[in-house]
Amino acid sequence: MIDHNETLLTPAEVANLLGVAPVTVRAWAAKGLFAKRLTPGGHRRFVRFEVEHFARQRGMLTVTPSRPAARRALLVDDDPQSHRLLSDFLARYGIETLSALDGFTAGFQLATLRPALVFLNSAMPGIDCLALCSQIKADATTSATRIVIVSGMHSASHRAALEVAGAECFIETPADLALLAAQLALVEVQAAHCEDS
Repeated sequence: MIDHNETLLTPAEVANLLGVAPVTVRAWAAKGLFAKRLTPGGHRRFVRFEVEHFARQRGMLTVTPSRPAARRALLVDDDPQSHRLLSDFLARYGIETLSALDGFTAGFQLATLRPALVFLNSAMPGIDCLALCSQIKADATTSATRIVIVSGMHSASHRAALEVAGAECFIETPADLALLAAQLALVEVQAAHCEDS
């Protein structure tokens, strides 16, 4: 049962705070390492002070988002492995991921859900990355969206054209996720202070 005076966190928010994947949070909760509350709809929530206590006891790092508005990313990707990797990576920073397997769905999600980040797999059939980047940047409602091009080798001229169209980063899978986090300025990591015994 939920006490409305408690500050509750979703599994993704706990994962963000502790710098782990949401699946790890679910496993810890299943083992009873910290208590969960259930919403009337059956969704898991965790009490913030209990999670922070759990982290302090274990000397864990805490992760603080440096861009609080960047909470949603759209993954335009038909590769399940790449999608899973990027989704888990983004969840660590409290970023909700949306999925699109085709250009129509991508356009709909961009227009209605306004993600702060878009990851485009340039090798997807039926999607013209260059045209999609240009459309995103030309529309006043999505022009602030940050675009990351995933996979695919590009000639220097094609890469330059994508940059002109609005692509900010280019990554190949398997991606260097630490480098990507730094390039996108997703987080600042604050280490807990440890005393020597």
